[in-house]
Parts: sequence; structure tokens; C-alpha cells
Amino acid sequence: MRHVYEGKTKTVYELDDGNYLLKFKDDVTGADGKFDPGCNAVALSIDGMGKGGVRLTKFFFEKIRDAGILTHYVDADVEKATMTVLPVTFVGKGLEVICRFRAVGSFRRRYGDYCTEGQPLDAFVETTLKDDAREDPPITKDALEMLGLLTGEEYEELKSLTQRIGKIVKDELAKKGMELYDIKFEFGKSKKDGRVLLIDEISAGNLRAYKDGKQVDPLDLVKLMLD
Repeated sequence: MRHVYEGKTKTVYELDDGNYLLKFKDDVTGADGKFDPGCNAVALSIDGMGKGGVRLTKFFFEKIRDAGILTHYVDADVEKATMTVLPVTFVGKGLEVICRFRAVGSFRRRYGDYCTEGQPLDAFVETTLKDDAREDPPITKDALEMLGLLTGEEYEELKSLTQRIGKIVKDELAKKGMELYDIKFEFGKSKKDGRVLLIDEISAGNLRAYKDGKQVDPLDLVKLMLD
């Protein structure tokens, strides 16, 4: 296999058959040494986070696949902390989509004059471009269309998929007594037919969940969900 990319939380390799291998790291994003899925810089390393990320991603991607939703997932090896995925075309340099069920994190920081901490939100969808230098700027449907990154129809599909997938994750967490506050997805397009599809991962490093009024630690979330 050929090394392709060194990311903040994963290393990417191209396999001989044209698929890709994602090697999960123990690093998580945040600021000032504290975990925050909304940040775009590595803040700390948590031992076992890589394997935990693969376990949770495998669990959710298979649930999503069973719901008939297209993703890039092929299979996963938890012990090696790796996941095999289909080749995709990125939207620009990467398009991240946040589904928000409560006003926390960057949403609360931006709109604090108009909302209270933890205020319920109705699966609000927010799109941002992956760009560390510009701190992942938010982008609207109109701008995506005008810049030639997505058509209006593709954006509406992406929004619908985000809310459907967000509800699947929210419902699964609720079964274990946790509430999903927000979750960050990444979408691309299938190299086979150009359809919009879910890519990257769904792990504790990409979401914010609370239990009994307190934010759940990423590794604790994996244990609560799967052990």
C-alpha cells in the first residue's frame, strides 16, 4: 500500500485494489488540552482512542448501511485500528457538516446573544469547508452552488442525509442513556457514480454527548455504547 496523507487523527493509505485504508490515531481535537470535536487542531492524545474510534465507526456505519444510506465504508479491523473505504471525490478540499441538536460549542459562541447554553435545536445543519488556515469557514448553500462545489440538489440531498444519519446516531445513544448534542460528519462524492455519500468516521472524537447533565468522555462513550 502507498502512503497518501497524514491527517490530524488518521493516516491514509491507497491499497492495490484501488480502495483506501484509514489508520486511526489516538489523537483528538480540542484546545488548551481539552477535547472539543468542533476544533480543527489536535489538543491531546488518549490511549486507546484509535481502536475505540474504529469500534464506534464500524458500529454506526453498519447501522447506517442497514438503513439503506450510501457510505464509503467497506470493512474494519478493530485490533489494527484500521478501516477500508471506497475511493471518493472530495468537495473542494473537504466539506464538513455539523448536525446540531443543542446550542453548545461554536454555535453558542457565535449566537450567544440569541440563545442559551444547551437550548434545543431542531437538527440544525451547518456546512463548513475544511481549511485549517481559515479555521474551517462556514459556507451556505448559495455559496456552494456559486463556487461550483455542489449543485442545489446535491446540497439538499446532503442536508437530508445529515439529518437522517444524525437521528440514527441520536437514537442509538439514547438507548444507552446518552443525549447527542451535536455531531460532525464529512461528505464526498462516489467516484463510481458521483452520488453524495457519507465518508470519514463516526466516532467519539466527532460528537458531543451528555449523560446526567455532564459531557461524556470519548473513551467512556465507546464503553457505554459497546461494552
